[in-house]
Amino acid sequence: MINFSQVYEGWRNKLVPPGDKKNFIELASKYRTDVCLKCEHHSENKKKADLTYRTIRPDHHCTHCGCTLSAKTRCLSCKCPLDKWMEILTHEQEEEFKTSINEQGNKT
Repeated sequence: MINFSQVYEGWRNKLVPPGDKKNFIELASKYRTDVCLKCEHHSENKKKADLTYRTIRPDHHCTHCGCTLSAKTRCLSCKCPLDKWMEILTHEQEEEFKTSINEQGNKT
């Protein structure tokens, strides 16, 4: 089942990351991307290993879960469905963090 809040989180962190978490998000994404690049389910690896594999998707994606990796790796509450990397923040922790950021923004 698709978790739309995690999809949103990943794309938000890719396109407009919260300023105070930007560096952390990029470090997490780099680590996760390095893991994904070695995985047999990475779309580029799948193309090389299985000559019958065809896709019209131009992005690097996971052939197991279907996620676009540039967004999935930036979702701090997401984990790899194959347990190759874990979530950093749970969805609840992410919500608490967003609330605290909003409260700090309202004080200024």
